[in-house]
Amino acid sequence: MQHVRTSGSRDETTALDVAGVSHSYGPKRALDDVSFSIAPATFTALLGLNGAGKTTLFSLISHLYDTRRGSIRIFGHDVSRASGEALRRVGIVFQARTLDLDLSVYQNLSYHASLHGIGRHEARQRITALLETVDMQDREHDKARSLSGGQMRRIEIARALLHRPSLLLLDEATVGLDIQSRAGILVTIRKLVETEGIGVLWATHLIDEVDDSDHVVVLRQGDLVAKGKVADVVKASGSGSIGEAFSKLSRSQAASIAEISP
Repeated sequence: MQHVRTSGSRDETTALDVAGVSHSYGPKRALDDVSFSIAPATFTALLGLNGAGKTTLFSLISHLYDTRRGSIRIFGHDVSRASGEALRRVGIVFQARTLDLDLSVYQNLSYHASLHGIGRHEARQRITALLETVDMQDREHDKARSLSGGQMRRIEIARALLHRPSLLLLDEATVGLDIQSRAGILVTIRKLVETEGIGVLWATHLIDEVDDSDHVVVLRQGDLVAKGKVADVVKASGSGSIGEAFSKLSRSQAASIAEISP
């Protein structure tokens, strides 16, 4: 596999820093004073049931919504005040499918590369390398509509990596996929963390997608109820597994924050 190295930055100590972030939709509070950070080259699972606030948080990080209370920094760049600098460091895979079904795999990726100002020759090299990375090198000329759900997701991951980000956000990236497809995508993402040093924030409600070596951030109805290494969150919640801990933290209306330093 040809590696896709990330670019430099003025601050490499923290990939993502979310500090005191709250957000409301009218009178409904979607996030309430959420704070956590993730380091480069780590895999952090953002756990929460539907309605916990995961997608709202992703929308704030990606600047689809403006942050009105609190701050979000990506490698030291404030998303609200320096969104261009911040978002150049981020690749995003949203839950909804976003490929143009009438274009080929290569055309989808080439169009995205042009949006980032990547020249044709450089785009060709990056696309070839990334299709190999996601094990889709034999499908570049196929129409996107001919791909399975898991294959589409792999192409979306390749697209998110085209501009060589240092932080990758994935919002429920495996929803609707079969077990084999889910496992394959997770292997691909974890390999990127290991080989490319990319920081990953992986939003999910599926506990089997969390590995014992991961960090986790747990949201419940907009509240941060736990953060830290898996083993420490399990211990702090008095549980025997991360699945049991997630169940306890998600259903407890009076859960206190189990905050553990990474």
